[in-house]
Parts: sequence; structure tokens; C-alpha cells
Amino acid sequence: MTAQRTVVIVVDDDAGLLKSVARLLAHHGIDSRTFVSAEALLESDGVQTATCLLLDIHLGGISGIELQRRLAASGSKWPVIFMTASDDEATRNEAMEAGCIAYLRKPFAQHVLLNAISKAVA
Repeated sequence: MTAQRTVVIVVDDDAGLLKSVARLLAHHGIDSRTFVSAEALLESDGVQTATCLLLDIHLGGISGIELQRRLAASGSKWPVIFMTASDDEATRNEAMEAGCIAYLRKPFAQHVLLNAISKAVA
């Protein structure tokens, strides 16, 4: 019996962040699939392979929070980690109400992200 691989779906409109997070995760033996928008994820079958989701809150189109709400409405039970560079109390509260297991402020340290992913897959 083989252990199931951890697959983190990462959605962020910053290509540099997507690349660096994918590299970091690969270095730690974690697979990832990256998307530049919520719409790109919704148009793919990517979410079906997920162990957890790492979603930027402020995206150009559908926000990360709205994406989480849509996925939850369709029956998604995947744990969500939100990240944002524009942190404020209202955004934090909205993210928590949408249902997340972690809320990260950009820039975040590697160990903070890895700890959040460990919590998501536990």
C-alpha cells in the first residue's frame, strides 16, 4: 500500500509567488498545481486532486474567499489556507467565516506555510 501524496492547489495572480511556492513544496516532497486565477482553477479538474488549497484572497476576478464559498457550496471539504498581502480585521474575519484552517500574511516564512500545510493534512 502506498501513501497518498500531498497535493497543494495554489491560486495566486503573482507568477513569481506561484513559482517560489511550487519550488519550496517540491523541495519538501509536496506536489503542487498552480493557477493564476480562481477562474483557471474552476475551468480545470485540478481541485479533484487536492489535499488542501492555498488561496490568495485578493485576485483579479473571483476572490479567494468567493472561490472557497463556491467550492464549499458544491460539497468541497478540502482544507483551505488563505494568504494575503492586504491584511485587515475585516478581511481576516471574512476569511475565518468562509472557513479556513490558516490565514497567512505575505510575505510569510517557509516554516509558517509548511506548518499550515501539515495542519491541513493531519
